[in-house]
Amino acid sequence: MDLDPVLLSRIQFAMTIGFHFIFPPISIGLAWLLVIIEWQGWRKDDEIYKSMGRFFGKLLAITFAMGVATGIVMEFQFGTNWAEYSKFVGDIFGAPLAAEGIFAFFLESAFLGLYLFGRNKVSKGIHWFSILMVAVGSTLSAFWILVANSWLQTPAGFVIQNGRAELTSFWEAVFNPSTIIRFFHTVDAALISGAFFVAGIAAYLYLNNKGVEVARKALKLAIIFGVITSLLELFPFGHGHAIQVAKTQPAKMAAMEGLIDGQTRAPMLLFGLPQESPEPDMKVKIEIPGLLSMVTHGDIDAYVQGINDFPRDEIPPILLTFASFHNMVFLGTYFIGLMFLGTFLLYRKQLFERKWFLKILMFSIPLPVIACQFGWITAEVGRQPWVVYKILRTSDAVSLTVSAGEILFSIILFGMIYLFLGALYLYIMGREIKHGPDLRNIAEAKS
Repeated sequence: MDLDPVLLSRIQFAMTIGFHFIFPPISIGLAWLLVIIEWQGWRKDDEIYKSMGRFFGKLLAITFAMGVATGIVMEFQFGTNWAEYSKFVGDIFGAPLAAEGIFAFFLESAFLGLYLFGRNKVSKGIHWFSILMVAVGSTLSAFWILVANSWLQTPAGFVIQNGRAELTSFWEAVFNPSTIIRFFHTVDAALISGAFFVAGIAAYLYLNNKGVEVARKALKLAIIFGVITSLLELFPFGHGHAIQVAKTQPAKMAAMEGLIDGQTRAPMLLFGLPQESPEPDMKVKIEIPGLLSMVTHGDIDAYVQGINDFPRDEIPPILLTFASFHNMVFLGTYFIGLMFLGTFLLYRKQLFERKWFLKILMFSIPLPVIACQFGWITAEVGRQPWVVYKILRTSDAVSLTVSAGEILFSIILFGMIYLFLGALYLYIMGREIKHGPDLRNIAEAKS
C-alpha cells in the first residue's frame, strides 16, 4: 500500500496542533479569571480570594508550561513538511508569528514569572498588574495566531509575484475579513473553558471538603462568568462568525450545514446523516425551514449556496465538517443550559445542596476544550482543498523531499511523546488539585 505524504503531513499537523490547542484555551480563560480573583483579594484584603489566587495560579503555571512545550514543535513543521507553503506565504505568514513571539509571548512569560514569584515581594498593585499583563499577553498571543490563520481563510493585502504571495498592505492582511469575528469567537471560547475549569475544580474541592470557603467563592464566580461568556458565544460572536463564513467561504458553510442543494428559504439542519459518495446527499434530516437563510443573510427569502453549487474538486469533506460543527453547536447549547441552571440554583441558594449538579460540573471540565477542538476542525477541514483559500491547494503546499515513511515515523514518535506529556500533565494537575488550596492564611486571619 502506497502511503500518501500529503495525507500523512495533514495528520501530523492536525495531531500537533490539536494537542497544543488543549492548553491555550485553559490558559487564557484562567488568566482572566485570576485577574478578577486577585483584584478581589487585593482590594478587599480577602484571604479567601488570595488563597484562591495562589491555588489556581499554580494550575495556570503548569498549563502554560505545557502549552509552551507543545507549541514549539508545530512551528518547525512549516519548514519541514510544508516547504512549498512556506515559500509561497513566507513574506506574509512570518510577520504575525514574529509579532506573537515579540509582543505577546515575552510579555506573557515575563509577567507570569513576576506573578508567581513576586507575591508578598512586590506591592499588591504591581502583583495584580502582573496577572493582568499575563492575561493581556495570552490574549495578544491568540490575536496574532488568529491573524495568521484568518489570512489563510480570507487572504487580503497581497499580490502574487514570482510565484509567491507578497505583502502590499500589512493593515489589510492583519484585519482581513475574518480576523476580528474569529478572534472574539475563539477568545470567548477560551473564557468559557476557564469558567468550566474553575467551576469543575471548585465543585471537586467542595465535595471532597478541601477548602470549602475557597470552593464556594470560586464556584459562584465561575458560574456567573460562565453564563455570561456562554451567552456571548451564541450571540453576537457565533452568529457573527456564521454570517462571515456564509459571505466569504460559502462552500464551507454548505458543508457545515449539510445543505446539498442551494435554495431560498434554506433550512437549518438540526440533525442529519451526510453521504459523500457516489453523490453528496443528506439522510434522516431534521430541519427548521428558512432558518439558515435568516441567520446568515437576515432574510428568510435569501438564497444560500449548497454543495452542488460548487465544482466537485472544491468541496470540503462533508462528513467531518458537518459532524464537528454540529457537535460544537450542541456543546455550546449545553454550556448555556448548564450555566443557566447553575445561576438559577445560586439565586435560589440551592447550589451547594445539589451534589448531582456539582458532579456534572466536575465531569464537564474538558467539554469546552473539546468544543474548541471541534471548532478548529470545522474551520480547517472546511477550508479544504485549500491551504490558502482559493489561492494555494493543500496538495501543492507539501515538501517535495520528505518521504511518506519519514512522516509516518515522526507521527509515531510525536504520538508517543504526546501520550507521555498528556499523562504527565494530568498527573501533576491531579496531584495539585487533590492537595487543595493552602488555608493557613485564612485560619490566621480568623484567629
